[in-house]
Amino acid sequence: MIPHDPDRVARLQRALARVVAVRSGEIPALLWSFAYFFCLLAGYYVLRPLRDEMGIAGGVRNLQWLFTATFVVMLAAVPLFGAVVAGLPRQRFIPLVYHFFVINIALFWLLLTFDVSKVYVARVFFVWISVFNLFTVSVFWSFMADLYASEQGKRLFGFIAAGGSAGALLGPLLTVGLAAPLGPVNLLVIAALFLELAVYCARRLERVAALAAHAAADAAAAARPSAPLAAPGAPSGSLGGSWLDGIVLLLRSPYLGGIALWVALLSLAGTFLYFQQASIVAAASDDPAVRVRIFASIDLSIGILTIIVQCFATGRLITRFGVGAAAAFLPCVFALGFLVLWVSPTLAVVIAFQAIQRTANFAVSNPAREVFFTVVERAEKYKAKNVIDIVVFRGADAFNGWLFATLRAAGLDLAAISASSLPLMLAWAALAIALGRAQERRARSLAEPLSSKGA
Repeated sequence: MIPHDPDRVARLQRALARVVAVRSGEIPALLWSFAYFFCLLAGYYVLRPLRDEMGIAGGVRNLQWLFTATFVVMLAAVPLFGAVVAGLPRQRFIPLVYHFFVINIALFWLLLTFDVSKVYVARVFFVWISVFNLFTVSVFWSFMADLYASEQGKRLFGFIAAGGSAGALLGPLLTVGLAAPLGPVNLLVIAALFLELAVYCARRLERVAALAAHAAADAAAAARPSAPLAAPGAPSGSLGGSWLDGIVLLLRSPYLGGIALWVALLSLAGTFLYFQQASIVAAASDDPAVRVRIFASIDLSIGILTIIVQCFATGRLITRFGVGAAAAFLPCVFALGFLVLWVSPTLAVVIAFQAIQRTANFAVSNPAREVFFTVVERAEKYKAKNVIDIVVFRGADAFNGWLFATLRAAGLDLAAISASSLPLMLAWAALAIALGRAQERRARSLAEPLSSKGA
């Protein structure tokens, strides 16, 4: 419950100001956004260790087939999502997406509980959870980009992302603690409950955004200064258009094309590291329980590191150095990690590399990447962003999975593949800097009409 008493709000603002530069009118939306992302990622991270184990159980050298299947499913799902976005207002299609995935979870629970074609269900689950994660997180950040302006995103997105990191910390803890007494299959029920809580938070967020819209309108009528969310300035009705609009918008915009390339290079780096991790962990142990504990331990360490950085540093770093430098931080981490992995491709190195790069991604570079979308048109935030997050990312995953398999078939060992990745990581960092400069120019151009009205 968000307090309405002015004194309590003032005390809450002072407490929050120690970790995030929030203003009094932003507190309700900030806290509901935090809770929304917390529930979303808590549910996902309950299931993530199961996905990783199923991938290894299916054979490390067959992972590229699962990545390809994921991409094919994405291609089929994106037009359906585009049609839903075009025909329904935001407050209806966001809960609809999440309820759809809750129904999916219930079906998996039934199939796995009654042991129906378990091997095939496990393979489908591996593909499904990748689709689930990308769609639910993409919808969340589209909502955030619709609610918050560029300047607000720089200050607040790190703290909002910390909500997800807190959920990502709780999820593995629940998996480790409950997998034995409840059984892995029953963890699906917990994930479904978290997803329903995320829907509740999204609805509350819509409500406080509407209240902020009325407050901003009243302040404008009385010629009083106000600090509203960006959302009230943008309608929340249906976007209209075609399900193909996202692709058309992406192809027409060099700025969006640059973001898509940034995401494709993220996929290359992440896929190469994921495949190396799978190979090294598979060689380290034949026991599925040991491997699940390794994956859960990685997730726990990432959660602890990420939430500390997001709460105390992300907003200040992005505001101080800009979104370009923040987005370039992750490529630099990958370059250094692949350099170390080139010299020493061991289990300890790959675990440390995975923990550090995912912390850098979740804590710094991903909030910066989401700020990129605060300066685009509303249709681009939902339609083009979805194409980038889903089609581009998973298409790159599929391509990079086959590329890794081809390099291995050609005789390259893990060290050589790490070395060959270094030039691409440096090019990725340069792209991030260029995107940051473009974002700043767009933010200034959007702010100029508002300053003219104020004058």
